[in-house]
Amino acid sequence: MSNDPLLQPYKLKHLTLRNRIIVTSHEPAYPEDGMPKDRYRAYTVERAKGGVALTMTAGSAAVSKDSPPVFNNLLAYKDEIVPWIRRMTDAVHEEGAAIMIQLTHLGRRTRWDKGDWLPVVAPSHQRETSHRAFPKKMEDWDIERIIRDFADAAERMKAGGMDGVELEAYGHLIDQFTSPLTNELDDPYGGSLENRMRFCLEVFKAMRERVGEDFILGVRYTADECLPGGTRQADGIKISKRLRDSGLIDYLNVIRGHIDTDPGLTDVIPIQGMANSPHLDFAGEIRAATNFPTFHAAKIPDVATARHAIAAGKVDMVGMTRAHMTDPHIVQKIIEKREDDIRPCVGANYCLDRIYQGGMAFCIHNAATGREETMPHTIQKAVLRKKVVIVGAGPAGLEAARVSAERGHDVVVFEAANNPGGQIRLTAQSERRREMISIIDWRVSQCEKLGVTFRFNSWAEADTVTAESPDVVIIATGGLPHTEVLSKGNELVVSSWDIISGDVKPGTNVLIFDDAGDHAGLQAAEFIAKTGAKVEIMTPDRSFAPEVMAMNLVPYMRSLQKLNVTFTVTYRLEAAERRGNQIVAHVGSDYGGVAKQRIVDQIVVNHGTIPLDDLYFELRPGSKNLGEVSYEELLSGEPQTIERNSAGSYQLFRIGDAVAARNTHAAIFDALRLAKDI
Repeated sequence: MSNDPLLQPYKLKHLTLRNRIIVTSHEPAYPEDGMPKDRYRAYTVERAKGGVALTMTAGSAAVSKDSPPVFNNLLAYKDEIVPWIRRMTDAVHEEGAAIMIQLTHLGRRTRWDKGDWLPVVAPSHQRETSHRAFPKKMEDWDIERIIRDFADAAERMKAGGMDGVELEAYGHLIDQFTSPLTNELDDPYGGSLENRMRFCLEVFKAMRERVGEDFILGVRYTADECLPGGTRQADGIKISKRLRDSGLIDYLNVIRGHIDTDPGLTDVIPIQGMANSPHLDFAGEIRAATNFPTFHAAKIPDVATARHAIAAGKVDMVGMTRAHMTDPHIVQKIIEKREDDIRPCVGANYCLDRIYQGGMAFCIHNAATGREETMPHTIQKAVLRKKVVIVGAGPAGLEAARVSAERGHDVVVFEAANNPGGQIRLTAQSERRREMISIIDWRVSQCEKLGVTFRFNSWAEADTVTAESPDVVIIATGGLPHTEVLSKGNELVVSSWDIISGDVKPGTNVLIFDDAGDHAGLQAAEFIAKTGAKVEIMTPDRSFAPEVMAMNLVPYMRSLQKLNVTFTVTYRLEAAERRGNQIVAHVGSDYGGVAKQRIVDQIVVNHGTIPLDDLYFELRPGSKNLGEVSYEELLSGEPQTIERNSAGSYQLFRIGDAVAARNTHAAIFDALRLAKDI
């Protein structure tokens, strides 16, 4: 038996969990027709294979038709879900892990124009800021109906082989009853704390009557809303004790905060640049006050913090949810004393921000997550060893090098700079985004262990590459800023990269024209504004920085608003001209009929990148495939076999921004799905 606190088993009622690490409920938005089909099951099972004690699915599954998902959630109100749940639970149990599911009614946290277009219901008419729907104030028959729906859903989950059900309370309907801010009902469900908790306890009672005692029931709830007039810590302790004393539940999964706004949600589920484990001590206080099984998860990305959480008695089970999206094999690597090999979660929150925009959850630097059916987390050895030459040591090049080396190939990487990282090294110049460099550091470490040869400060020419007698050449040279977007005056502008890198000193009155809408524009704005300069960010879009997405936008706004940065949408910078020591910016609009001017001393353009592809085109004539990629073979997971040039001596490919301006995830995905079959 290991003496590692994380590897100790834990007895939760009748259920023995094999260690202290859990994946808490989250919805990766992989369902098909509201069902957990093959993609969903493969994702869930991979975490069980990796050694986690308990995996929870669905954040969270809808129990009623008037709780339509606002992104792609499971539909627990449908009987047809049972066999799909059974297939998933059987597969997870075969790997030795327990599995639970989270159920909810969203209440006001949805929209009436989703699903069946039924009225949104809540214990008041108050609208939630994030989802904007004005709810119907619930009637007695609504309450009775929804309690019955919870019980029906719990019964379905037990029939599907789940070990238990967790209710999602915070921000959802149950919390809307409990919080004095959102409950405007009269007795018996409104008024006193006892009345406000009645709905929650009646839901648990109805479920317990359906599922019996040999089934785990828990609740994820807020014990402090951190809002004036809302549930505060003293109330939270009372709520926690009432839940414990009800005799209806088996554990508490505690959080702190509110999720009715993007800033509130981001404080509950912090992203990079925010403190790690900010609510862990608070969870420990709830555990101490209740002496009851307590779970917790909120930005606990590293093993050391998780180990402390258990060793110090803060919690009984520690959630490492986004960390397991990044590396599903954390527990196995702990057991094998390979913690240095754990792929680090960098808190980029690409996963969550994507689902809130209606996409699937993907990890920014593990392209196999959510693609377990076609992309490997563990790379298999190739039958034939090849010489692979890679040009560029950004995220794409390093991933190609890592995967190729895992395949057993002889890998050489040329990099013009003296350090690896590419654009990520620029990104990490911002203190708040310095965690991004772990994407690079982890790959370099893995490559060094695998014997990859790095040649830094090496500007690779065609002769340099061919001198290596390669079998495969991968061009991952990235791109350079594209700033020539004006009808005149392009020579007067600088790029966002110029500012972030420090190559150009910020002006004092600066216009940033950002129609790429990614992090670089906001990073440049923050660098400039912190010098005391006047800054305006202008975009032709109807919203600014759409590629940054909701939760990542929060820390930028907290900083930029304090620095008095101006945000201007729906206007386009068209031209620039010098006027003495100033620059006249000519501004128009895609909507027409606008001709404005700005007088500034600096214009910064953020318009993505142009591929740095000269070397690729120099190498094409000597390649077997002339650079062509068979998409059929790529997408079916087969090696590339195209030969268009019988005189060629190597296969040639390019990936990442050397193809077109995209993002870090796309660059890494390019590399993985190509290199895994070399």
